[in-house]
Amino acid sequence: MYPVYVDTNVMAGNTGEADASGAFAGLLYLPCTPENGFVPAIPKEKVDLVYLCYPNNPTGATATKAQLQEWVDYALANDTTLLYDAAYEAYIQDPELPRSIFEIPGARRCAIEFRSFSKIAGFTGVRCAYIIIPKELEGRTTGGTRQLVHPLWSRRHSTKFNGASYPVQRGAAAIFTPQGEAEVTELITHYMGNAALLRAACADVGLAVYGGENAPYVWVACPAGTDSWGMFDRMLTEANVVITPGSGFGAAGEGYFRISAFNSRANVEEVCRRIRQLLG
Repeated sequence: MYPVYVDTNVMAGNTGEADASGAFAGLLYLPCTPENGFVPAIPKEKVDLVYLCYPNNPTGATATKAQLQEWVDYALANDTTLLYDAAYEAYIQDPELPRSIFEIPGARRCAIEFRSFSKIAGFTGVRCAYIIIPKELEGRTTGGTRQLVHPLWSRRHSTKFNGASYPVQRGAAAIFTPQGEAEVTELITHYMGNAALLRAACADVGLAVYGGENAPYVWVACPAGTDSWGMFDRMLTEANVVITPGSGFGAAGEGYFRISAFNSRANVEEVCRRIRQLLG
């Protein structure tokens, strides 16, 4: 998943030291693999916080309502808070898939959801997004007392942050106007068309391909005998194409690479041509 969720917990002192493999003490790692559809199994032990990201970055995988219901049921039974990254929800094409954790019964009592403007409208760099903290969500103090989370977050946020500037707020609000929504839909349609082309190109040269159907990322297994960074070097030096090595997202990403659909159609068509030329 998005690497900064590990990094920020390390920086905040929520973990122990890293071992030889790079795994930090105090974190429970849940491997996402093709065998589980990149949706991890429910842990047997109790944990305080769970990070879920669907549609997923980097794999492009999605979680069904039934799968998310299992996570909500686990969270309610274990006093666990789910931190749900829904930055790519607008890319979901399948109407049966949930776009929000709050479509799941019980989620308002155990989940916090993140949303992004940059991923749906290219509104990157202005530091404007939003988070949903239900007023019924509770946590526990170290002494075991139940405590509403919303007022704590409100107090913290209003103390440490004065809010996005007014011009930025107006730009964000414009995304939800009829014109803004139409333009976002057009942009997402373009990117998903790019993803379809990239999926096809990788499949044509015999690579195992995942994602790219409800998310703007295509997750690809490296050719036999090539690791993630080896594939990065080969694509860069032999095809002049930049990809993201899967190992950058954690140990389970080794042996894969990610291709982003965020580009012009002409550039994506050229990337597809170079992939077929290099690996075909």
